[in-house]
Amino acid sequence: MSKWDSWDESRVRIRPNKKGSRPRTKETPDYSEAQLARVVQVDRGRYTCFLDEDGAVVTAMRAKALRRIPVAPGDVVRLVGDTSGAQGTLARLVLVEERATLLRRSADDTDDAERVVVANADQLLIVVASADPEPRTGFIDRALVAAFDAGIEPILLITKADLAGNPADPAGLVSHYRELDLTTVISGRQDAQTLSAAAVAQLRELLSGHVTALIGHSGVGKSTMVNALTGADRATGGVNAVTGRGRHTSSSAVALRMEPQGWVIDTPGVRSFGLAHVHPDDVLAAFEDLVDGSAECEPGCLHESPEGGCALDAYVAAGHAGSHGAARLTSLRSLLKSLSGGEDERQEKSLGVG
Repeated sequence: MSKWDSWDESRVRIRPNKKGSRPRTKETPDYSEAQLARVVQVDRGRYTCFLDEDGAVVTAMRAKALRRIPVAPGDVVRLVGDTSGAQGTLARLVLVEERATLLRRSADDTDDAERVVVANADQLLIVVASADPEPRTGFIDRALVAAFDAGIEPILLITKADLAGNPADPAGLVSHYRELDLTTVISGRQDAQTLSAAAVAQLRELLSGHVTALIGHSGVGKSTMVNALTGADRATGGVNAVTGRGRHTSSSAVALRMEPQGWVIDTPGVRSFGLAHVHPDDVLAAFEDLVDGSAECEPGCLHESPEGGCALDAYVAAGHAGSHGAARLTSLRSLLKSLSGGEDERQEKSLGVG
C-alpha cells in the first residue's frame, strides 16, 4: 500500500452549504436600458408582453433570478434578447418594475398561500348578473374588500337587467349598495350576446385611460363586455340549467388594449375568492356604510354581537346605515367569522355566498 493512500479524498463527504453557492460577484446587472413592456398573458411559463413603444407582441421566458417572483398580467417588466416579436423568437424577462397595486386572493379565508390575480390595475369592475346566474351580495362584498385592500377603485356592473322584474334596480342591488360611494352601471341585452349600447358607452368612458380588471362568476357576461369594449373575440358561454352556474370559457387572465387608451384585463370566472391576506380591520374599513358606527365600540371589539360591546347593532337600528343596514352588518360578521375560522369556515367559500 502506498504511503499516499491515506490522503485519498475520493470518499470524503462534503456537507452542502445551506445558503447555496456564493455569487461570483456582488455586482448585479443594470437593466435600466432594457426594453419596457407590459405582461398581457401568462401561459405555462411563457409570458406574452406588449411593447408600449411600437406595439409589438413578444413572447418571453422568465430569468432564473426571478423564479421566486410571481409575474401576473398587468405587470410592467424589462426584456432583453430578441424583442422583435418575430415568429419563433424568445426574449428574456429580467426585471419586474415596482407595482402600483396588486390584486390578490387565497383559496379560502384561512389559507396562508395567496395568489396574484392582476398587477397595476387602478380599477376593479365587479360583474354580476341580475339573473341567470342569480346574484349574491356576498360576492360583491368580498370583491369590495379585496379592492379596498389593494387600493383599487371598484365599479359595479349589473348585466342582464332585462331579466329582472325592476330593470332600474335589478335584484335590488342598486338600493342595497345605495349608502356606498360605488359607481354602478346597469346593462340589459339587445339579444343573447349583445349588451346595451348605452352601457357599453358608459363603461368606455369610465374605463378610458385606466387599467381595469374584471372579476365575476362564469356566465355573467364578462367576456361579452370585454369583446364589446376592445373588439376582441373572447369565447363566451352560458349557464348550466341544472346547477345554475356559469360555464368556464376563459382559462387565464388576459390584458387587452382598449382604444384610444386603456387596458381591460379579463379574468377567468371564479368560484372561490379567499381573503386570508386581509386584516380584519381592513374588512370593516371596506364597509364604509358601517365603519363610522364602530367609533362607539369598546376597545378591542370583534364586532361579533352587542354582548361583546359592539355598537354597530344600535348604529344600524338607528337607520344610519340605510334600509339595508341589517343585511350589510350580517355580511360583515359572516366575513369576519370566516377569516377567523369560525362556523362559516365549514360553509362553501364560493364567491357570492351570503
